[in-house]
Amino acid sequence: MRLIRYQLGDSHPRLGVTMGEGVYDVTEVDESFADISSLLRRRAPVEESIGRLREAVAKQRPVFDVQTLVASGHGRVGDQAVRLLKPIDHQEVWAAGVTYKRSEEARMAESQGAAAFYAKVYESDRPELFLKATPHRAVGAYEEIGIRADSSWNVPEPELGVVLTERLEVLGYTVGNDMSSRSIEGENPLYLPQAKVYTRCLSVGPWITLVDEVPEPHSLGIALRILRAGALVFAGSISTSQMHRRVEELVAYLGRANSFPHGVVLLTGTGIVPDDDFTLQADDVVEIEIERIGLLTNRVCTVGVE
Repeated sequence: MRLIRYQLGDSHPRLGVTMGEGVYDVTEVDESFADISSLLRRRAPVEESIGRLREAVAKQRPVFDVQTLVASGHGRVGDQAVRLLKPIDHQEVWAAGVTYKRSEEARMAESQGAAAFYAKVYESDRPELFLKATPHRAVGAYEEIGIRADSSWNVPEPELGVVLTERLEVLGYTVGNDMSSRSIEGENPLYLPQAKVYTRCLSVGPWITLVDEVPEPHSLGIALRILRAGALVFAGSISTSQMHRRVEELVAYLGRANSFPHGVVLLTGTGIVPDDDFTLQADDVVEIEIERIGLLTNRVCTVGVE
């Protein structure tokens, strides 16, 4: 079962649940299902919330077929347009760095005289955690993701995203693309916020797969494909079993001296890094697929000025 945000016609964003191939509207079941924030603020345990969603779906007919959206993110239901939206509304998105050996190696290689810092992070008790995006800087499936105009080396970072309630319980999982300006970060580690946080710096989606559908988040296959003018120019894969840290460890550190009144999404790091001679270009298409979660597709655009 998956949570999906969508817009039907000119209506406000709506919250739906997919069961099989159908999308069922749960926006008006009660006020706690009005939107993602309301659901993540629910005081009941996650298991009760999921059970309540299943009960609501059992009493309804589907609004439309999910295939209406999965090919391009938009379609029609009768005489109304329907559009897939990113599966967050008021949630911050945080990210963990250097959680895979490949990420440690890549960041040591790109840095100029600061390689030792990344080795220390990989082996230390405390993980690297940083604010990746506020909601307005993030996009959803089929929207354009950005590369900075003032960066000469840009790559996508495919990551498992953990969707957490206000109490930091795992509600579900999504696919994340943590865009990275490697030339900026490599120049100086203190430039990390500029390398990571900017307009269209993140894509998440296409939906949230609920936690009971993913019993083991540490054994999921992740695949990255990059297309340029229709041709495959990069492909890579990894398993979350190669994560150096477990989800519960990252969540525990995220919650230290911090609060998230609308819930939060935590990206768990990347283990797929293109070769150093590769950089994204405008109009490239990035596809990230995570087993049991879904496929996230975005076209690349350039943002900002040099």
